Amino acid sequence: MEPELSPFLFGRTVSDHGFTNREQDLDKLYKNLTQGINTMLISPRRWGKSSLVEKLILELKSKNPEIKVVNLDLFSVSSEEEFLEMFAREVIKASSSVWQEWIQSAKDFFKQLTPVLTVGVDPVNDFSLGFDWNQLKKHRSEILDLPEKLAKDKNCRFIICLDEFQNLATFHQFEFLEKSMRAIWQRQKSVSYCLYGSKRHMMTDIFDNPSKPFYRFGDIMLLQKIKREKWISFIVESFANTKKEISPDLAELIPELMQDHSWYVQQLAHYTWQKTKRKVTKNEVQFAFSELINTNSPLYMREVEGLSATQFNFLKAVAKKEDKLSSMEILLKYRLGTSANVVKNKSILLKADIIDEFNGKLAFLDPAFEYWFVQQFFRQEKII
Repeated sequence: MEPELSPFLFGRTVSDHGFTNREQDLDKLYKNLTQGINTMLISPRRWGKSSLVEKLILELKSKNPEIKVVNLDLFSVSSEEEFLEMFAREVIKASSSVWQEWIQSAKDFFKQLTPVLTVGVDPVNDFSLGFDWNQLKKHRSEILDLPEKLAKDKNCRFIICLDEFQNLATFHQFEFLEKSMRAIWQRQKSVSYCLYGSKRHMMTDIFDNPSKPFYRFGDIMLLQKIKREKWISFIVESFANTKKEISPDLAELIPELMQDHSWYVQQLAHYTWQKTKRKVTKNEVQFAFSELINTNSPLYMREVEGLSATQFNFLKAVAKKEDKLSSMEILLKYRLGTSANVVKNKSILLKADIIDEFNGKLAFLDPAFEYWFVQQFFRQEKII
């Protein structure tokens, strides 16, 4: 007999099974993109952006099969050349289900560029497209405008989703690519762009900075946490669907501990479900919570090891809920250095998405990391 699948998923996108309470976000994103509004989706890591976009793509394919959808993950793309080649290849592949048409499109729609095409035994999976880099630098506009040209030729529309978009900003001479993308994409009539990423400060700087080309490129959606009551009903129902039981009070404890953080709510709910034979008690939640912290501790240790001494001390002060970090008393108590050090370290930790500012107060962005940090460096165990 096969083991039962967990109703709680983490570590991968959740577009159907386990997808919960993003109906309003999904509706807005769907309407924006199908109505021609470019949309920038921004939130911290592991809050559910990729799952939301994956759900969107499923909706688009079921309701609007005439719309061609491209979804690229830029996390591991390391150069402008690699990005442009991937962009061209996937746009061409999305334009038709017939691989012979891909080859024809590559020949027909590039005038200044000479594509190098490779087709393997399995054309669907072994189709590649390359260019001479010197040509590519001069004529990148041909690739950036490719979806518009294909859309007009095939009388269709494109929606292009680019995950971890902020990674492009690490490319050498990104400003030239940035200006080219904005200049070309803003004129396109048959293409909508969904640009999303998890480095919020980088994304905000790209799209909400008046001095940058992508300023006011479209609608900015700041993804919020899923509401507590939605988590409670989702957890209770998910346990019931697998013939297990959890009370609403204990179901509420899970998102409360994890501060409604999508990844960690799913992870803690899974560990609790895994430890429960029939009915959840507080003991199962406590054991599951301890397992979650222990499982993630190597990641948190690496995070701390990358900090300077004053950054580490700054985190200690944040963990203790200190708010007057530049006062002489706090500077001396936590060995934060000078007030200039405080300003610098605050900026570094904010940009690294280790801390954030909520209602004027600094706090850890990762709730489990905060529990681990307090446990490790203040010897305070979390007892539920």
